[in-house]
Amino acid sequence: MEIMGYPMETVYLTGLIIFGCITFLYVLVSDLIHGAFDVFSHILNPTLLLSFFTLLSAGGYILEMVTPLSSWLIMGLAAGVSFVLVSLLNIFVLIPLASAEASLNYSEADLRGRIGKVITSIPTNGFGEVFIEGISGNIAKTAVSLNNEPIGQGEKILIVDVKSGVVHVLPYEQAAML
Repeated sequence: MEIMGYPMETVYLTGLIIFGCITFLYVLVSDLIHGAFDVFSHILNPTLLLSFFTLLSAGGYILEMVTPLSSWLIMGLAAGVSFVLVSLLNIFVLIPLASAEASLNYSEADLRGRIGKVITSIPTNGFGEVFIEGISGNIAKTAVSLNNEPIGQGEKILIVDVKSGVVHVLPYEQAAML
């Protein structure tokens, strides 16, 4: 079978190259141009649509090269396999990624009032390091004692303030008495 004078192998190979390149570029820049596709993304996800045509082209090309089946049957088989693979991609990759937490970022204001542990002693008028455990991850921050008194390694602390990325802390027992 031919389309516009080109054999099906050439049509599939051309489609594979074109859709493969567009899919690759879309994956790279999808975050930048995501807003342009918001209207269509509820109906047809561009990633799934481009992946479908890429897999259809790849499957059609391979089947045309290795089997003596008719071109219509090959197109149907390639479309079916492509549909199944794209469905699996959506169910097992894209949906879990969409529901995953978008960011583990935190603001300095989020650290105020948190309890941590000193991992590098904080000397008088000096800097140390504290470790803060959280649900979204663990954070190590440079720390200074709020009252300019030393705080030893392993002690529990309370973060009182954050200035220029440095947490100002009090020993937890002292903060509990306030």
